This record gives sequence, C-alpha cells and structure tokens, in this order.
Amino acid sequence: MSSPSPELFDRIVNLTKRRGFVYPSAEIYGGFRSTYDYGPVGVLLLRNVKDAWWRSMVQLRGDVVGLDASILSPPQVWEASGHLANFTDPLVDCTTCHQRFRLDKLEDPERCPNCGAVGAFTEPRQFNLMFKTQAGPVEDAAAVAYLRPETAQGMFINFKNVVDTTRVRPPFGIAQIGKSFRNEITPGQFVFRTREFEQMEMEYFVPPADAQRWYEYWCTERYQWYLDLGIPEDLLRLRPHESDELSHYSSGTSDVEFLFPWGWDELEGIANRGDYDLTQHAEHSGERLEWYDQAANERWVPHVIEPAAGATRTAMAFLMAAYDEEEVRGETRVVLRFHPRIAPYKVAVLPLSKKPELSGPAQELVAELRRSFVCDYDETQSIGRRYRRQDELGTPYCVTYDFDSLTDGAVTVRERDSMEQERVPLADLAGVLHERLA
Repeated sequence: MSSPSPELFDRIVNLTKRRGFVYPSAEIYGGFRSTYDYGPVGVLLLRNVKDAWWRSMVQLRGDVVGLDASILSPPQVWEASGHLANFTDPLVDCTTCHQRFRLDKLEDPERCPNCGAVGAFTEPRQFNLMFKTQAGPVEDAAAVAYLRPETAQGMFINFKNVVDTTRVRPPFGIAQIGKSFRNEITPGQFVFRTREFEQMEMEYFVPPADAQRWYEYWCTERYQWYLDLGIPEDLLRLRPHESDELSHYSSGTSDVEFLFPWGWDELEGIANRGDYDLTQHAEHSGERLEWYDQAANERWVPHVIEPAAGATRTAMAFLMAAYDEEEVRGETRVVLRFHPRIAPYKVAVLPLSKKPELSGPAQELVAELRRSFVCDYDETQSIGRRYRRQDELGTPYCVTYDFDSLTDGAVTVRERDSMEQERVPLADLAGVLHERLA
C-alpha cells in the first residue's frame, strides 16, 4: 500500500465536506484560514479516536489517572517551562512578493517558493508561537495570560495535587485530552497543521533509574495502538530522533509517523523528558515537586516519559488509511474501512421502503439499538444508494427491515467490507452486533 496521491487526497478532502466530516470554518463569510469545524459525522470520528485513546491509556490501566486543566495560564507557567523564551520559529519575509515563510521549512533558503526570487528574504527573526491575551477588563502587564500551546504543563503543575489527593505512586501517569493553540506561521495540509487543535497527552512519572526501560515500553505500546486500530504497517513507522533533533531536556524521543501524501509526518511523539519539567516548576514556584519514598527514606524528583499525540491529525490518518475505492458491477464503490472502534456510526437501520408498515417498526428498532450503539437511520432513496452512502461513512453494518421482517421476525444484516448479507432474527440482533463490533 502506498500513500494517497495528491489527486486521491483531494477526493478524500472532498468526501469529508460532502459527507459531513469537516467543514471550512466561517465558510459563509469566506472562511478563516486554517480553521475547520467538525460536522455531524466528523465529531463522532474525532470522539471515537479520543475515546479509544482514553480507553487504552486510562480505563484499562490501574496506573494512570485523568486530568482536565485550564486552557488559560499565567505567564509564570510558560516562563518556567521555557516557552516564553524558546517556543519560537525562524521567520523570513520575501521582499518581492511579501509572503512569509518559516526558514527551517524552506527547501532552498535563498529562493522564494512563491515567486522564485533569489536573495530576496529578510534577515530571519524569531516568532513566538504562543497566543497572548488579556484576563480581565484592564489591559496591563498584570492581566497578561496565554492560551496553552500544549496540555503537558497542566499535568506538571498539578503533580503535587494528584499525589496528595490520590493513592498513586511511581510509576504512574496523568493523562489529558484537550485543546491547544499555536500561532503557526505556515499552517496547512488540511487539518494536519492548524492553529487550534486537540492533543492527547500523558505524563508518566517514574524512578530515575527506570526511565529508559519505560521509554522503550511506551514507544512499543503507542506504536502498537495505531496498528491495533487498523492502520496498515506499511503506512506507519516509529522513527527515533537523531541527536541534533533532540530537545535540550530530552535524552530520547521517537515519533510515530504516518505516510501522508506529502511524505512521512508525525502523529505522536514519545519523549524521555528527564526531571526537567518538575525541576523547573519547583524552582520557579518554590514548591517541592518530588516523591518521598518512605521505605527507602529518600526523596527524588521523578523522571517523565511523555507520549503526546495529536487527536485531529490522528483522526485524519485513520480516515486516509481507511479510504478505499473498488469497482463493483461496473461502478466505483468508495468505502471507508474503519476499525469498528473508530467508525462514526456502528450500525445503520434502513427500512426497505418508507411505507408506514416498515418505517414504524424500523424506527422502533433503531431506538432500541441506540441504547448500545451509535446508529444512523435512513429511509430516503433506493436501498442500493443508501448502502453506498453508509460505505462512504464507514458504517460497519447495515440492518435492513423489509416486508419479510413482518412475518419472519428477522432482518438482513449487511457487512461493509465484504458486502455479504445474512438473515438474523431480531431477538439475536443485538447480541450478534455486540460480538462483531467488540
């Protein structure tokens, strides 16, 4: 399997608009660059990605707890973390076409990729990516606040609170899903790089001597998570950073990368951050952020292993990996082959016709199934067209209530990938679907 071609990528983006996955934000006003709204189907996809992550990272584990920290933060947090001083990109302007670029992303640092001018760039200047705002009615230095550029710091500054109020002990993790904001110079590539996005991050606090072992463990765990949810192995890789790529606090970082149309790009980073974060916040706040080992009668600052994934770009990768086109009876069938946990709708109920004798029982059936599954209901157009619509939504199973159902008490269940159909008694339907969607 190869990455989507630019032409296929355009068709996928078109599908996301046509089927209600993603809309350009403020489209009726001409749009707002690099912002997107998730439609009725897209919000289900994104929620399923986040739910699958939370299930894996928190629900199924006894050593990770959750947190939902504030988006707004005072400058002291970002001074301690180093973001105020170091969270910058080198920015250059073309004096010929007046376009702006990140210097480190240019293929040729002398030639403008927009107009082709050579030697027309200004001297590079550092541009801080944080969004600055005011908290309160008075615009002065005391009211300065920032929108968080990452969710991680909320977990570090709550380390003491979590230790004091729960029964956790190292190794343990604090997990969080939430919005982050970065004033990107060159956002683009659809929802991959935007100024507003969602992250899924976990800070795992470990004894210093065990840090390397846990770093290797989380690299393996996080890579396997994507494979288990249906991304083909040839579209995925785990790439360790070279020494010159590492952040100053990191002794090791690896990226889980997906093969996008523009090449390999990051879905998630797993970093061994050492004790940098807790030490920084302890120094700036005056609080002791450490662990007291009663058995050994010693204190030490935990080291941190951080798996940090982008929810929005991960949803995009699942969608691209699921997209398929095949010829069926002389027509092109577009199908999203999502893993059942990721699929926006799990089941679609389709009465064979809109006649009341079918639509009434079908609506009762979908109401019952909605107690257990996220369901769609559709009684418009021919049954064949409705099947194709559900294929494009990635719905694993369609349940058709037909005239025979009135007498035999059974329905036709159609499987998305194979298009095979079988008759299932209504009394067994919920159990069959639970088994197949597990």
